[in-house]
Amino acid sequence: MSVKVDIKQLLEAGVHFGHKTSRWHPKMAPYIHSKRQDSHIIDLTKTVEALEKALPEITKTVNNGKKVLFVGTKKQMKEITREAAESVNQPFVTERWVGGMLTNSATVNQQIKKLKNLEKRMSTGELEKRYSKLEVQRYAEEIEDMDLKYGGIKDLMGKPGILFATDAIADANAIREAKTLNIPVVAIVDTNVNPDGIDFVIPANDDAIKGVKLILDYVVAAVQEGAADKKEATTKK
Repeated sequence: MSVKVDIKQLLEAGVHFGHKTSRWHPKMAPYIHSKRQDSHIIDLTKTVEALEKALPEITKTVNNGKKVLFVGTKKQMKEITREAAESVNQPFVTERWVGGMLTNSATVNQQIKKLKNLEKRMSTGELEKRYSKLEVQRYAEEIEDMDLKYGGIKDLMGKPGILFATDAIADANAIREAKTLNIPVVAIVDTNVNPDGIDFVIPANDDAIKGVKLILDYVVAAVQEGAADKKEATTKK
């Protein structure tokens, strides 16, 4: 693995600050280093170990031609999650997780088809020719609304190869659907979370924007490595 995880960077980004001890989940005990005042401190050596296990899986997934679905629906994580996914052309969900996004693909694909069709008709000027200004405005609003829900996954063909969630509680519905379909899950898990059912638990502060962004940077680097490996293998053929 060429993506190097730097424990000093994790420390500087505040990844080690857990929640108040009164809010902890006992199953997170193996990842807790100590208590400071009334808060838990996460053991960053465990965070490094977890990333060193998860990142090669992400690289392998991309190398195998599959997608990494980035999920970050918590308000302060939306923008950095979307930016990370877009920087490596991967699908993302940063608005509300619509129930069935993964498990009810027939309905979701129908909506995506409708969105793409409306976008095409809008861009070619067909809607403008056929409808009044007010009706075109309504279509524009419908496109905007649908794009907010499905825009990040409209080029996701089939199931993603792996799901990365920035917050195991805020993104619990996405994690649940991924598990139903046996899609591996990598998730940032704070000290107040039950880590059961998450394949790759990344113990970390899920409120520190700087810390989550740093972890996203590692994930992006792992995706880039997988894409480069795939390109090299294709070139050699």
